Amino acid sequence: MAFPATSTRALTSVLNQQTTASFNSAIRSSVDQALYKQALLLYLQLKRSGLRPDNLTFPFVLKASSKLPDPKLSQMIHTHVAKSRFYYDPFVATAMINLYVKCRELTNAEKIFDEMPERDVTAWNSLILGFSEMGFLNKVLVLLRWMRLEKIRPDSLTVISLVQGLDCDKEVGFLRSCHCLGMRIGVSGDVSVCNTWISAYAKCGDLGSAKLMFGEIPDGLRSIVSWNSVISGCTYLGKIDEVGDLLRGMSRDGVRPDLSTVLSLLSLFGQSESIIEGKMIHSFAIKSAFGSDISFVNTLISLYSKCGDIEAARYCFDIMPKRTCVTWTVLLSGYAKIGDIDEVVALFHAMEASGEKPDAVTVVAILSACSQTGNLELGKSVNQYVISNKLEENVVVCNALIDMYSKCGSMADARRIFCRMHNRTIVSWTAMIMGYALNGHFREALDLFSEMLRLQIEPNHVTFLSVFQACAHGGFLEKGCHYFHVMRKIYKIEPRLDHYSCMVDLFGRQGKLRDALEFIQSMHIEPDAGVWGALLGACITHHETEIGEYATSRLFELEPHAAVSYVGIANIYAANEKWEGVAKVRAMMKREGVNKLPGQSIIQVDGRGHVFTVEDRSHPEGLLIYDTLDGLALHLKEKDRQRELGSF
Repeated sequence: MAFPATSTRALTSVLNQQTTASFNSAIRSSVDQALYKQALLLYLQLKRSGLRPDNLTFPFVLKASSKLPDPKLSQMIHTHVAKSRFYYDPFVATAMINLYVKCRELTNAEKIFDEMPERDVTAWNSLILGFSEMGFLNKVLVLLRWMRLEKIRPDSLTVISLVQGLDCDKEVGFLRSCHCLGMRIGVSGDVSVCNTWISAYAKCGDLGSAKLMFGEIPDGLRSIVSWNSVISGCTYLGKIDEVGDLLRGMSRDGVRPDLSTVLSLLSLFGQSESIIEGKMIHSFAIKSAFGSDISFVNTLISLYSKCGDIEAARYCFDIMPKRTCVTWTVLLSGYAKIGDIDEVVALFHAMEASGEKPDAVTVVAILSACSQTGNLELGKSVNQYVISNKLEENVVVCNALIDMYSKCGSMADARRIFCRMHNRTIVSWTAMIMGYALNGHFREALDLFSEMLRLQIEPNHVTFLSVFQACAHGGFLEKGCHYFHVMRKIYKIEPRLDHYSCMVDLFGRQGKLRDALEFIQSMHIEPDAGVWGALLGACITHHETEIGEYATSRLFELEPHAAVSYVGIANIYAANEKWEGVAKVRAMMKREGVNKLPGQSIIQVDGRGHVFTVEDRSHPEGLLIYDTLDGLALHLKEKDRQRELGSF
């Protein structure tokens, strides 16, 4: 049995003395150094030596087991404890509760708790934390009432445990109740409690309360955790300016940022795609010796990927001495974002070859790449991988499969996945509705939406967006207006800009351009380029000059250098043979330095992507391809001529 050199002294003591106390000392030392497997091996050595573990042995053995959550291991240690005379020892029993909580086996944890003849506040906290982390709020409230009946006074750890598993979007009222409880029992001055409240309020979107809590911590007592909690809150809400103020405050207080601070900043700059600031943080981390931390490099790869600098992301990946599943997945997601399907596939195979097993998140990233590029062949291969690796029960993976099949035009396969799902979420239903809408099955989309409502599954804003798209493309004006009313009045969902864009498109496709303009003018929020662009698109279709000019003028105000606005109004002028207007628009484009990027198409042949750009004939098989296209064009013209002759 080989042990790390760090515990040589403790092991020497064990081998020399061979007593339960010496083993306890070595086991405790191993746990303190996070050498959990070594601690368990020492425990087995103790048993083999004929010695009996005591009430000091089991708590550390159970703690080591809790760090290596394994149901079989938990049951084995539990059996050993049950056969000993320390089963009802409060410290041992509490350690067993902690073990089962870590393994998410709350039934066993509660059973041990109920069998304890005496329960102190630590035992109560352990069980409360377990139910809180699993989101069983009602059970947590019951436990609090039982604590009160048994006259057990909550402490700071009770308050922290209560907040741990909160879904802050829905349970902000409970958070405030926990805050009141903390003040009533006199733990509001505990810095750890304050840090927990800061983080929880920020996740609720109540940054004001989070900052108020931060401000109430005396200057001398604020720890780096306090600063990180409020910075993390601002990061969560995307408040870049406020993060800057906090960093300056840290500097004034002489508090140096640590790894957690750096990770929060990288996350923030990744959200805002601020690559310059991200590079500054990268430089600071290297100087501060954080540059080799795996979590830091993973976050850095994510930032560079989101900012479009895939080469920098790949460089960070290539120089890493050790990679995790997260590392591979983050880089793979970066290539998926830019549609580089060949590199996605190569990374996936390299990941497997390295011995790192792809997980559900990795699979979802690959499916995302398939969706973007329309690579149905690869998508089906990934589906087979999902089946062979028993990921069919993962709801997120199934939702990604539905999305992939929908975007690749295979609605039969999407429906098959949907029908086999045992636990459908609102995302599952929405993906199917969106898939039907995208593939021209508009009535099926609305029928599925009606079925969803019949089953009392509450739609969200994305679901309604899918419904509006189905109505717009299917020409269901009345249904679209009805569902818009339902969204606002029945489900209390305020329309977003994308909802308004869809409704404008719905009016526009029906030729009701005046109604579309009036709808925009009645909006409760300021219309963006998407809304005015939808109106301009309708004007192009119906050759409407007056409203088209008005929509274009508003687009120029919002996006003065966007080529689509110039091209759109030029097309309207050309359709109405207003050549002076076309010339004027072209002159404006030249004066403003606006260039129209050429359109691109991508097709998959034998698993490889081929990109074609307007007027680009550099493809190695270009001559054959364009000869074939010219032949098809002549064939179509001949068919049109025959059709015209047949009509006389």
